[in-house]
Amino acid sequence: MDIVLRNTVKKQLLWVALVSISMFFASMLSAFIVEKADVVNWKVFILPDQFEISTAIILLSSFLLFFVKPLLKREKSIFGLVFIVLILGILFSYFQIKGWQQLTTEGVYLTGAGSNVAGSFLYILTLTHLLHLVGGLVGLCISTIKSKQNLYSINNYLGLELTSIYWHFLTILWIILFTFLKFY
Repeated sequence: MDIVLRNTVKKQLLWVALVSISMFFASMLSAFIVEKADVVNWKVFILPDQFEISTAIILLSSFLLFFVKPLLKREKSIFGLVFIVLILGILFSYFQIKGWQQLTTEGVYLTGAGSNVAGSFLYILTLTHLLHLVGGLVGLCISTIKSKQNLYSINNYLGLELTSIYWHFLTILWIILFTFLKFY
């Protein structure tokens, strides 16, 4: 099997995975909408600022990835840029966890006697997103190491391209989730 065909297959498999993940989150958001209609059991709370900070961070990280290919075309090092995106991904995770801590301080729990459907949905949506983000962080770690070793070129950057597509997807997914949690 030639390299172009293998690359095409790998991209197609990534897109199949992204569609599957999208379907999962679409079903969760559908359940969110149905449950929120039951205003008796829905506790309204304010989303902590940490979620807004994490939103800005993931947007910046995704934006920075758009500069990788132009740098590769000019045969410039991409290590610093990919490393910054990795650090921003870790910061996103940090602020998500800080947001959860703030919520528990305010009495919003995932489960237990003090829990509520609204809080449970928030934790489930953000936690499952964060679990998918861990996969992106693994990809970014591998891409950072490979970029440090100068293993990418304009003719050979499939791993980084797949990681970038997945990271952009996670960014869009987070924007959708954040919008639902904040404004719906």
